Amino acid sequence: MIALAKFVHIAAIAIWAAGIVSLPGLYVQRAHAKDEDALLRLQRLVRFAYIGIVSPAAFVAVLTGTMLIFLRQTFEPWFSVKLALVGLLAILHVLTGLVVIRLFRDGEIYPTWRFITATILSGGVVIAIFFIVLAKPAMDLALFDVLSEPGGLKRLYDEFNPLRKP
Repeated sequence: MIALAKFVHIAAIAIWAAGIVSLPGLYVQRAHAKDEDALLRLQRLVRFAYIGIVSPAAFVAVLTGTMLIFLRQTFEPWFSVKLALVGLLAILHVLTGLVVIRLFRDGEIYPTWRFITATILSGGVVIAIFFIVLAKPAMDLALFDVLSEPGGLKRLYDEFNPLRKP
């Protein structure tokens, strides 16, 4: 069961990551569409890629990842960092979806600087996730110790609260 869940999880992550990294390359093609037919074909391709491939892969990756948490009982500091990075990848996924909605309106383009930034940022997040998962570095995250003790979040909040009571 664990081997099958891992296989499906890795395959879904690969599809999700490849989609998030490569979709900005399709967005930048918007400016190069010669006519209305080419623009319509590009729009169909982008929407199919996002809605039909990348989003289901993201759902499967998160679902199987959640299953693996309970099957493997992974509660290490590196895993918390990995989950934070996956959360960042999910935010990039949502932002990518917002681009898909807006990009094909009249007069819209996807600038080259945004393509470069989005590709580097999403690629960096994917590489960071792969590094954390494969290296499993030993980490001492004091913040997670505070969060695991009763009342720890309140104590942490009180240290940073400028309006705390005397």
